[in-house]
Amino acid sequence: MTPVLTHRFSWKRLSRSAVVGYAPDGADAWLVFQMRPGSYNEETLIGFLIELHGHLDGDKVTIIWDGLPSHRSRAMKAFIASQRSWLVVEQLPGYAHDLNPVEMIWGNLKSRELANLCPDTIEDAAGFADAGLERIGGDAQLCFAFLRHTGLSL
Repeated sequence: MTPVLTHRFSWKRLSRSAVVGYAPDGADAWLVFQMRPGSYNEETLIGFLIELHGHLDGDKVTIIWDGLPSHRSRAMKAFIASQRSWLVVEQLPGYAHDLNPVEMIWGNLKSRELANLCPDTIEDAAGFADAGLERIGGDAQLCFAFLRHTGLSL
């Protein structure tokens, strides 16, 4: 019989956004992430991209995105068009989660820090997720393994 955990915690939504990056020469890999209560939308994703731009000291970036509606909205398209000096966005084909290294990050996080997690508060859950993302981001070889798993190259 499968055990059932009863827990008093009422979940609210905690959303995460992440970019795994690779130096063009393959010398380094890194992870930039953000967690927020509620859901992401065009406005909050644009804010994340602006923070990413600052984090990378203005370096040029190519982002490979999935088909999330907020990634394809008019507001997002207008923002991307206004940022062409540093931002290029490539869209993944539909149903191609296996080509997205960030999906590997979520899977790794869920199988380690978030596996069987039963926190008392959403803040506790955020703390475990944050620790896991810090672990992943601090391991360039793991980030490269996620890229190799997709079959993509730099």
